Amino acid sequence: MRIMTFNANGLRAAARKGFFSWFLQQDVDILCLQETRAQPEQLRDPLFHPPGYQILHHPAEKKGYSGVALFSRLAITQTQTGIPTAPEFDSEGRWLEAHIGPLTVVSAYLPSGSSSEARQQAKFRYLEALLPYLQTLHKAQRPCIVCGDWNIAHKIIDIKNWKANQKNSGFLPEERAWLDQLFDEVGWLDAFRLKQTAGDHYTWWSNRGRAWENNVGWRIDYQIITPDLAPCVEAVTIYTAARFSDHAPLIIDYALNPDPFTRIADPA
Repeated sequence: MRIMTFNANGLRAAARKGFFSWFLQQDVDILCLQETRAQPEQLRDPLFHPPGYQILHHPAEKKGYSGVALFSRLAITQTQTGIPTAPEFDSEGRWLEAHIGPLTVVSAYLPSGSSSEARQQAKFRYLEALLPYLQTLHKAQRPCIVCGDWNIAHKIIDIKNWKANQKNSGFLPEERAWLDQLFDEVGWLDAFRLKQTAGDHYTWWSNRGRAWENNVGWRIDYQIITPDLAPCVEAVTIYTAARFSDHAPLIIDYALNPDPFTRIADPA
């Protein structure tokens, strides 16, 4: 099973840059999108409805802001938007959860705190509320993959200019400690790091200067998994051959038994 997560920085903008033409060549079973920045009425073009996929959107109430989506060519049986521990953020379109066969898959877009101190405090509130919910998912005895833009670089290896960013949102000690707790105490795993332990692998680059050209990036997009999925992680890829957004797609292949999943019939 191939799962892709991608912060589009505007789904319509990514489409204009060729994202969907490329995506349809990648044999992806589940696509998790973040920062779609679009309402359903703005996505009526057939381009946004690739055949053979069941499509879910959870847009923000504020137009042109945030929003998550999930495309699956495996049947979805149950969905949830938002997390019950953080109703404050329900209107921001940050959490879309789906049951797909025996698997739970989430498209998540955690808040950024870079715009203001008020938003940083909102980010801390979200993290505080999210942790107990992730503990609940971890104990649910359903394999789970939380895909998305977590807006936190975890380790020094995950950010190029780590010394200069220690006081910046996304690499604050409190944020990194939260991920430490998620991994070391709750027991979730960073699927990418199960296969790739080297540095210089990033998923986001600032549009300022020549960050993309010089690979001055941050790894803030993850597929975070429950431990029962660790043996299933086969291959991990950050796609950088073309640029559809200020983020890059993260693709992970999982060796999962196809029998419990129902594939959506391809159109005739």
